[in-house]
Amino acid sequence: MGNFLGQPWFWPAVIIVVGLPIALLVLTEVHSSLARRGSRATGIISLLRNFIVPVGALLLLISQTTSLNVDWNWTRVVATVFGFLIILLLVNGLNLVLFETAQKGTWRQRVPSIFVELVRLVLIIVSLGVLFAFVWGADIGGLFTALGVGSIVIGLALQNAVGSVISGLLLLFEAPFELGDWLDADGVRGRVVEVNWRSVHIKTDDGIRIVPNASLAGSSFVNLSRSEDAFSVGFELKFSTDDPPQEVIAVCREVARGLPQTVPGEEASVTPMRKGNYKVSLSLNSPSDEFSGPRLFKTRIWYAARRHGLHYDNDLTDNFQTDENYESALLEVAHPLYLSNEDALTFRKDVTLERYGAGEVVQHWGSIPEGMRFILSGTATLAVRGSDGSELPVAELGRREIIGLGSLTRQAVAASVTADTDVTVLLVPNDVLDQLVDSNPELALDIGTEIDNRKAKTDAKLKEYGLSPNAAGRFTA
Repeated sequence: MGNFLGQPWFWPAVIIVVGLPIALLVLTEVHSSLARRGSRATGIISLLRNFIVPVGALLLLISQTTSLNVDWNWTRVVATVFGFLIILLLVNGLNLVLFETAQKGTWRQRVPSIFVELVRLVLIIVSLGVLFAFVWGADIGGLFTALGVGSIVIGLALQNAVGSVISGLLLLFEAPFELGDWLDADGVRGRVVEVNWRSVHIKTDDGIRIVPNASLAGSSFVNLSRSEDAFSVGFELKFSTDDPPQEVIAVCREVARGLPQTVPGEEASVTPMRKGNYKVSLSLNSPSDEFSGPRLFKTRIWYAARRHGLHYDNDLTDNFQTDENYESALLEVAHPLYLSNEDALTFRKDVTLERYGAGEVVQHWGSIPEGMRFILSGTATLAVRGSDGSELPVAELGRREIIGLGSLTRQAVAASVTADTDVTVLLVPNDVLDQLVDSNPELALDIGTEIDNRKAKTDAKLKEYGLSPNAAGRFTA
């Protein structure tokens, strides 16, 4: 028995017969666990289970055939394959530990992938050279000498091209920008959509501009996305010289506050200039809003200026504020206000026709209505705030519906109304409503009934969301 256990092939055989199945079983469980967690180490465990362990067992088995008359080249072949697999395991493991699991912002995360691939290639070539020298006894000194001389010759021949590549790699390593950032480089302003070892792709209004990394590395540029301050954009507007400057400034700031592109709490800068010109500066959320912000501002200022009797772009005519339009509007609201057609027309000088562009807020949450607005055309969305603070749409208001039902009580409304399309309304001021209610109390009853109906619809809608109204008391809008 002692002689049997002392045989040189006994313990290797035990390792292969017993250890190999156990190792494969353990590695399979580890692989399944890592796969469920989405770990990046799954590939390395697969390499170890599917190739390294079986080939290692085969190499161990073949190495015990020293007493047999076999071709020893097969042992070297298997040893070479096993060594190559070990090299792949070590290189991939090193890459996983150093770079693939690197935290954002560290130097390891900023290393360009092409740099990592080049280092991996060099390590594999050097390791293969050492492996062939160890297993086959090859003389690799001449090989490395040839590679060195060849690298020098190629480097001299391609020094300009290589210089550009190196500049690009250094730029990528420094990482002064990343995907999604906005750059201003030598007159090219846009968003970075792709970065590779040779160039940066910048999306501009004219299309995709390809800027070589060497050009960026050799010149200065501005990363607009990494500014601590809000991104500002300025432009000029023209009004009539007869328009009071303070009113123009107030209207411009009001419009700017309602833009989705502007930074909340940042007031627009409006500076009067010569001959009715004004310099407007907006604080935007992102450089991506550089064009959409001013464009939307100029659209909405057209509506706002006409609502306030100002003359945007020095336009002194308004074909909307005509006697025919007022007469048509008054006749449409005569019946809801308990007025005859003749009586309704007597309020021509007291009411106001207004227009709102799509997206404009007709009524702000928490404001006190200056009167009731009857919708003549277009649609608007009524939104309220739930108990969690979110603003939820609860109803669509269309023709002949009313905005500002709480005007009579002078209470702050618990809803906002935003125009979905261009909306035309007739504003009936609070003092006119007071006169109408005094002369006909049934109008007040109708308004109260409509408030209750709208509150019931709103509560039902919020219940669908699983919420309750944010404001205490009666719902008014």
